[in-house]
Amino acid sequence: MQLSDIKQRLHKLGAKPCHEHYLLQNWLHVQPLGSGRGWKKYPPPKALCTALPEIEKELQSLTQLHSKNVGEDEGTRLLLKLADGQLVESVLLPRKSLCVSTQLGCAVGCLFCMTGKEGLLRQLSSAEIVAQVVLARSLREVRNVVFMGMGEPAHNLENVLDAIELLGTLGGIGHKNLIFSSVGDRQMFKRLPLGRVKPALALSLHTTSAKMRRKLLPQSPDINPIELVELSEEYARTVGYPIQYQWTLLKGINDSREELENIVKLLKGKYAILNIIPYNQISSLNFKRPSWGQAEMMASYLNQQGVFTKLRNSVGQDVDAGCGQLLARAVELVE
Repeated sequence: MQLSDIKQRLHKLGAKPCHEHYLLQNWLHVQPLGSGRGWKKYPPPKALCTALPEIEKELQSLTQLHSKNVGEDEGTRLLLKLADGQLVESVLLPRKSLCVSTQLGCAVGCLFCMTGKEGLLRQLSSAEIVAQVVLARSLREVRNVVFMGMGEPAHNLENVLDAIELLGTLGGIGHKNLIFSSVGDRQMFKRLPLGRVKPALALSLHTTSAKMRRKLLPQSPDINPIELVELSEEYARTVGYPIQYQWTLLKGINDSREELENIVKLLKGKYAILNIIPYNQISSLNFKRPSWGQAEMMASYLNQQGVFTKLRNSVGQDVDAGCGQLLARAVELVE
């Protein structure tokens, strides 16, 4: 089910734009569909009123909480069951934030990420993406949504942009608090500035070497780091908020002095924030996490050289909800 399907059904039931507005707004804010002053001010047609219980049931079936795993650092991994029985994961984060998935699996195949190990299973619909936010809001307040869960948002662009528009309008989420996380795609850079809602952009950089990037992100678009930064800088200047560059720190791979010097050349003077995230250890993969002291040294050096850098420790690692750790666990569906 797409958001357009929901709107089309409401139209066939005689809903006016105001009825669609209030109904979707109530859904997004976890309120009964036929409630609120606006609903009373503009009485809906009888056919719509009769269909409301069925519509509400269908919306609730888009994502159902199968299980949740609460971490010690406020990170909570949510395993969600979709209407077709598939499982997808999202993560509640501190500061009223939520990390949502945009695909089942992923085709990019980043070597240090679990999500893409089985490839892409299917796209999530725009309604399924929004429904993750609705379900999370039934558990606690959500003011920030990060499209950084399972999948590559740029590979499901239309559905993700539809979800972003609804969340940034009727969902009441600030545009810069909707964060589109991507490995980078030329079509994405063309489309994002055209939307009614222009999200913030988090770009997976990980290395300044085009050759190494191709190795680490084997199925990502063939764009070298220099062009990625140029395209990102143009978008940042257009929307008025900085790009967040993600740098998963891998011991012995992208933590060298040469990388540090090249980061300075690439990002100094750019409207950007570099987030250094020490790798989240995954037992089945051979990558290693560098020491925290090494990460601190790198962040300190870059800040001294004029590259605004933050050292981040990914939330939810103790419940396998950290960056790169999400993988729908089908075995858990067995009751």
